[in-house]
Amino acid sequence: MAAKPVFALNHMCAPALPIPDFLDLAKSVGAVGVEIRNDLEGNAILDGTRPSQIASEAEARGLTILSINALQRFNEWNAAREEEARRLIAYAGECGAKAVVLVPTNDGTAVSRENLRVALQGLRPLLENAGVTGLIEPLGFETCSLRLKSEAVEAIQALEAGNTFRLVHDTFHHFVAGEPGLFPAHTGLVHISGVTDPVVTVREMRDGHRVLVEEQDRLDNTGQITLLLRAGFEGAFSFEPFAEAVHRLTDPRPALERSIAFILQTIDRSGA
Repeated sequence: MAAKPVFALNHMCAPALPIPDFLDLAKSVGAVGVEIRNDLEGNAILDGTRPSQIASEAEARGLTILSINALQRFNEWNAAREEEARRLIAYAGECGAKAVVLVPTNDGTAVSRENLRVALQGLRPLLENAGVTGLIEPLGFETCSLRLKSEAVEAIQALEAGNTFRLVHDTFHHFVAGEPGLFPAHTGLVHISGVTDPVVTVREMRDGHRVLVEEQDRLDNTGQITLLLRAGFEGAFSFEPFAEAVHRLTDPRPALERSIAFILQTIDRSGA
């Protein structure tokens, strides 16, 4: 029987909560770690919160900072992107984050496989010097320049950079991409969210449809989680809902606890 999943919270679970309150939420639901974001107005990191403060707050609660999310358009490598990467990776290192999430361009811009490798080559020494992992997150959208995990794995292997770069398996993007491969041996983190809207088509699915995982989930999160566990994945499953219905919750703890209980019960029934 495979190991039981361990859970984490992306700050997108409750983007209005200040860091101390968000960390308290993570602790209260039994999460092992958190993902801090750099795109939340009025919150860390954009509000100027010092990395040392985040480190001490997490340590006081026994939580691991799994990632800083994210360096956007990472595969569109240029001088400005390199400087952005330097700052973000330095912040990650100083706050004790294990990784930085790397998000590709997602506006229809074409990026060649050679450009992807150039970006990884540019990022590699920055990450290694800071002791931080680069988590590549392919997005399943047709507008994304890096839709498939297989493309990222190919680039990582070509550069023999498996110790520096890992994948984010996002259950939403995996479903939208229609990619059969899981690549658990290359995966460093899993993002989980569900879609329960019964009408929206797969091609129409966007971040705003992403809620917590529940019984009406159309993405088969529990199936994906079960397969990853059976294949030996031992990392964290991090909740990353973007739907306003989740963000508007005054107290997201009960909803998160229900989602965790549903996932665990469903996996137990499957005999994972």
